[in-house]
Amino acid sequence: MPKHIAIIPDGNGRWAKLQKQDRTFGHMKGTANVKDIVMFAKELKIPVLTIYAFSDENWERPSQEVTILMELLETYLLQERQNLIQNKIQLRAMGDIGRLPKSVREELIQTMEMTAHLDEMILNFAISYGGRSEILSAIQKISKGIQKGDFRDEDITEALFSKFLYTHDLPDPDLLIRTSGELRISNFMLWQMAYTEIYVTDVLWPDFNREEFMKALHVFENRKRRFGKTQEQMDGS
Repeated sequence: MPKHIAIIPDGNGRWAKLQKQDRTFGHMKGTANVKDIVMFAKELKIPVLTIYAFSDENWERPSQEVTILMELLETYLLQERQNLIQNKIQLRAMGDIGRLPKSVREELIQTMEMTAHLDEMILNFAISYGGRSEILSAIQKISKGIQKGDFRDEDITEALFSKFLYTHDLPDPDLLIRTSGELRISNFMLWQMAYTEIYVTDVLWPDFNREEFMKALHVFENRKRRFGKTQEQMDGS
């Protein structure tokens, strides 16, 4: 079973169009689906689940759609806070949350604080997040550390660099699930996904149910993860 699953929940707009509804309806159904998939991951005892909720690039969408997405996020936090606590799920967020509307940011921070001590699962929302921005931020922090004399150029290793990422205390994703059939990672966890297994399904996010989740896990079970080594090395022969 993967220790860390990352999901790009794509296809809300296309799903709504197929239902002859507007995009708002698709985002509402997508948000409702997040609740079910989170609880299923908890039932499966997945230690870490990261969901790409809102990217850096999503700020460029029409303002009305951005407003609706922010409202849905705030509603989710308000409605699911007690559920997270009851199920001992710790909520985290990675990204530039300072860009969020004040009310959304406050609810997010409050929920994170209220669940910070919980330890049965980590639900990690990537919000106002971009992989390139995360890497640049890490470089800037390391550069300041060098200027202050905290470490030298030769001290910079992969391990040190990873300490300056949002996921510094989390395992790298074992599995990335992307719905809607798009064959790209969309600026998501670029450093962390060096050896992540990628599963793409044509199923649109509102239709990605527990059965589809299990399909992804079954595919993962049959992958041969070699991390650059030969199969003979992995087999110990």
